[in-house]
Amino acid sequence: MPEPVNQKRPYRSPKRAEAAATTRARIREAATGLFTEKGYTGTRMKEVAALAGVGERTLYDAFPTKAALFGHTLGVAIAGDEEPVAVPERPETLAIRDEPDPERAIGRTVDQTTDLLERAGDLIMVTVEAAGADPDMRASADAGAEATYGVHLALATALEERGALRPGLDARTAADTLYALASPHMHQLLRRHRSWTRDAYQAWLRRVLITELLRPH
Repeated sequence: MPEPVNQKRPYRSPKRAEAAATTRARIREAATGLFTEKGYTGTRMKEVAALAGVGERTLYDAFPTKAALFGHTLGVAIAGDEEPVAVPERPETLAIRDEPDPERAIGRTVDQTTDLLERAGDLIMVTVEAAGADPDMRASADAGAEATYGVHLALATALEERGALRPGLDARTAADTLYALASPHMHQLLRRHRSWTRDAYQAWLRRVLITELLRPH
């Protein structure tokens, strides 16, 4: 079959793409504040538009539903950017799993977890709090929990295979421990309710995970 002649490629203006990204960032910032303050059910799309300084038409063109807006806002907060690569498949996550030094693997896990929860922990808790009343939030909470546990289980399995887990501890119980101690619930309790500093939380989490999971030297 002959190649098509003079086939035009769609033109993408860098300035237009940059302006759209800036608008999405303003919308995300406004949505994050309102969802965190008022919850999912209590937040109205017109409030997000007003706070972001965009028209409602612009908001709905980008995000046709509140669920779509929340999903985008949460997804970018979790990942740290708009790249369509899930956290479990990102190079930094895979590198932690392959880290040969067990204590360093735990330390890198704590660093990544802390960064993620500082960005997204409050929004994750919005899904947890709204899960009982909204099926979209229930699906989001369940999917997030499953993905998180999968990351923890992969690390725990790698540690078990290296003989790094403390005696009597299997990979699944180690993953359960990671899942509980590094949870957004624990982050919320210590960082928000008890006003721990980020450094204090991070140091505590690293210390307790090393103690609970790893074979003593």
